[in-house]
Amino acid sequence: MNDQANSVDERYAATPATLTRWSRQDTTWMLGLFGTAIGAGTLFLPINAGLGGFWPLVILALLAFPMTFFAHRGLTRFVLSGREGSDITDVVEEHFGIKAGALITLLYFFAIFPILLIYSVALTNTVSSFMEHQLHILPPPRAILSFVLILGLLAVVRCGEQVIVKAMSLMVYPFIVALLFLAVYLVPHWTGGILSTAREVPAPAALLNTLWLAIPVMVFSFNHSPIISAFAVDQKRQYGAHADERSSQILSRAHLLMVAMVLFFVFSCVLTLSPAQLAEAKAQNLSILSYLANHFNNPTIAFAAPLIAFVAIAKSFLGHYIGASEGLKGLVLKTGRRPAAKTLDRMTAAFMLVVCWIVATLNPSILGMIETLGGPVIASILFLMPMYAIRKVPAMAKYRGQASNVFVTAVGLVAITALVYSLMA
Repeated sequence: MNDQANSVDERYAATPATLTRWSRQDTTWMLGLFGTAIGAGTLFLPINAGLGGFWPLVILALLAFPMTFFAHRGLTRFVLSGREGSDITDVVEEHFGIKAGALITLLYFFAIFPILLIYSVALTNTVSSFMEHQLHILPPPRAILSFVLILGLLAVVRCGEQVIVKAMSLMVYPFIVALLFLAVYLVPHWTGGILSTAREVPAPAALLNTLWLAIPVMVFSFNHSPIISAFAVDQKRQYGAHADERSSQILSRAHLLMVAMVLFFVFSCVLTLSPAQLAEAKAQNLSILSYLANHFNNPTIAFAAPLIAFVAIAKSFLGHYIGASEGLKGLVLKTGRRPAAKTLDRMTAAFMLVVCWIVATLNPSILGMIETLGGPVIASILFLMPMYAIRKVPAMAKYRGQASNVFVTAVGLVAITALVYSLMA
């Protein structure tokens, strides 16, 4: 026990008394968080959020930053509360016991892995459609195309976590530019769109019902919980006793960037298209980019849309792979087996490649339902588990009594109940 205390003291003693200046690594992580959160879901957000009308959208826009920042900060603090080098599955076991650790590890994996499968299917569909409609060439058989695409992404994965984060941060730049380009391109085409509903202030009951069902859409459009564990572990390794302070700074800047970029894009879209057109896009199961390309019949958008979608899906795939592989490794270790680290990495990558390839080749429509089933689990891990830990775990006692804790718990309960209601409906 004394040895452990001494090692902790030595680690903190080696840490500067004050935080160092903002570094390139901090910027890389900020963009990596942005890259995991802002992906393919962003391309459907204007449709889902805009259909509720003007006033619900304004309220959701005001809630976007606190909803996402406080929740992800809570999960980061939860991982930071564990021992040095412990990921989320280890910290759950440390605080709540072996059985709870095994259960959360299982749920964590099955909440994230289906999303990885969905991105595998979406990536194959996007590239196949691009080759056929924009390049006017016959795409290879789906089995070959999906295998090459997934293998290419896993080649990046094999380079290590830091390379993944750097690759995602680099991919963020063209994605930001593309979103800005599209949002600005639409400005001259603003017709008022959703403003036509601004004169009609909904009844309180109707407004609350709309917000209740729309909050999960907003929450999961900004969700980057799969990469939070790796982020927190790296922050603790880099900054020791100051990890909470620096990680909060990185999270706040990442979320400000997310909210500003995405909301500008969302409002530009909903000010261009009428509620009826948004409903049509949803009925046709199209992303906002595909609908805009058809709406304007613009070759630039028609060519750029699938490229933007490819970047969005690819970087989200990489971010979710970190969380899914972490969960799978945790499940293997919970069985009592202790393979070498490199062997475990290879086993994980091989499993991911085979399953993602099979699913992408089969292209099953059931994936949307699987994603919905994973929603309540993600909300529980992201919103409720850290708040429960703050109440029960001595290592997190210093965070008790904050108003943000009540807010995060309330949003988590709203998101879970709305998702369960949608499933039953």
